[in-house]
Parts: sequence; C-alpha cells; structure tokens
Amino acid sequence: MKQGEEITYRKSILHRFTLGILITILVAIVSFNADAVEKRALLIGISDYPSVKGHPDLEWSDIHGANDVAEITPTLKKQGFKMTLLTNSKATAANIRKAFQQLESSVKAGDLVYIHFSGHGQAVEDTNGDEADGWDEAIIPYDARIKFMKGVYEGENHILDDELETYFTTIREKIGKTGYIYVVLDACHMGGASRGDEDAEDELFIRGTDKGFSPSGKRYIPKIDRRGNMKVSVGGNNMAGICILEACRAYQTNAEIKQNGKYYGPLTYYINHHLSGKSLTSNNSWIESVRTLMNKDKRLIKQNMVIESNQ
Repeated sequence: MKQGEEITYRKSILHRFTLGILITILVAIVSFNADAVEKRALLIGISDYPSVKGHPDLEWSDIHGANDVAEITPTLKKQGFKMTLLTNSKATAANIRKAFQQLESSVKAGDLVYIHFSGHGQAVEDTNGDEADGWDEAIIPYDARIKFMKGVYEGENHILDDELETYFTTIREKIGKTGYIYVVLDACHMGGASRGDEDAEDELFIRGTDKGFSPSGKRYIPKIDRRGNMKVSVGGNNMAGICILEACRAYQTNAEIKQNGKYYGPLTYYINHHLSGKSLTSNNSWIESVRTLMNKDKRLIKQNMVIESNQ
C-alpha cells in the first residue's frame, strides 16, 4: 500500500470509529430519555363513606367509587403506569393531599399523568370571591361531611377546585410542554341521596348532593351552562397540556350504571371500555369516542359529559 493510500485508509478507519462512537452516544441519550419519561396515575375511589356518631345528618350516602378504581387499574397497569391507589378509608383528605404532593415531587419533564376521582362532589360557598356564581366545587374525601356544623365539621376536609388547580398547575409546570395530564372526575355537584324503587330491577345510586356546603346557610342554585367543551388556561410556554373530563354538567346528576352485576360511574366505565383496546397518549382525540358511547347509553339520557382542555 502506498503512503498516500495508507493515510487515506487510516483516516477512513478513524472516521468510522468516531462515527460509531457518536451513534452509540446518541442511542444511549435517546434510550436514557425514553426511560426517564414515565406514566403516572393517582386513582381515588370511595364507596363506603363512614357514619358519624351522634350526627347522622352529616353523613354521605354509600356509592360505588371504589369499583371504578378496581375497574380501570388493570387497564392502566398493562399500559405501564406507576400507580398510587386510595380507596375508601384510605382516601382521607390528608392522604389525598399527601398523594398530590408526592406526585408533584416525583414527576419529570415529558411524563404522562392520569388523575382520577370517583366519589361524591359538592358545591361549596365561595369565600374568596373568585367564583362568579358564588360557589366553588369540591371533591369529597372519605372523612368530609355533607354539611357545615360549627365546632363539629367546618369544611376542613373538603378539597376545593382552587386547591386542585394548584396541584394541576404545579404538575403541568414540572412535566413541561412535552408532558400531558388527564383529570377524570366521575362525581357531580347536583346529586341526591342514594335511593331505590321497589318496582325497579336495579337500585339508583346518585353521586353528589343538591345541597351546597354553606357556613352562612346560603341556598345552592346551580348555574345552567350547557357547554360540552370548555377552555382551560394554556399557561406558560413550557406548561403541559391538560384535559379534564367530568361526568355531567353542573346542573345535572351523575347516575351510576350497572354492568355485569356491579355498579360503576358511567364516565369511568366507558373510559375503561375504550382504553382497554387503545393506549393512552397525549393525543386526546379519543375522548370524543367516550362521549359518543355515553350518548348512546339510554340510561344516561339526562346527563352530558363535559370536557375542559387547553387545546
């Protein structure tokens, strides 16, 4: 081999060696980033609300929120979600708040987050003036009571929408524009006590209450808003997208449905029905399929799913 040819040959080997190293590094970086992106779910469901000794008028009716968590957990587990589950007596206000704080601290850029609450909901008298209709909305943990009673229960275990928004915003900021968050609220704020019809085959279970939680005794009158889609703040340039799914409009009731001998929240049931065959991603177009399924169910003729999204 001539000297010029030898130099060219050596350069070629060096080029291929360098290129190989670069490819290896790039593959390692991509693999690291792929591994770093995680799917996380916080699932909360309450069926058996506790009795209140000496104050039965403070008690919530039993429903079947824990069934929802049991239904959707295997589906999300198959899709690789790391899950935190809080059901019944474990779903106290303190435990729910702690779970949100832990979720805030654990998420990273690019993560896909799914938050689910199945239980009672209630309108709460607004005390800071940020609600046009004078009412906040709250999810009802295991240890929250149905009405204000000074010195006994004053609302400390209600988790208001203002508090939830703070959790959601922090998570959106941490997972960034490459991440995404879904929030499912299979509750309502215009329900009534669980009730049955002696002539009916199935008992009717309604989530929520038509009584507002009011320290001043103010009567709750729901706002009539027939929009099926609402806009959520886009937030900063690096904030993740969010989609909030609600089982019904504010003035409607959320009636559980019976499937295969068990009661479920209808929103949860049809989300699980869809996701059993589809992977959950940041593309939220699948939600319209859930709405279509609910609209076709004749048992749900008086309730309409609501979607709140920043898109």
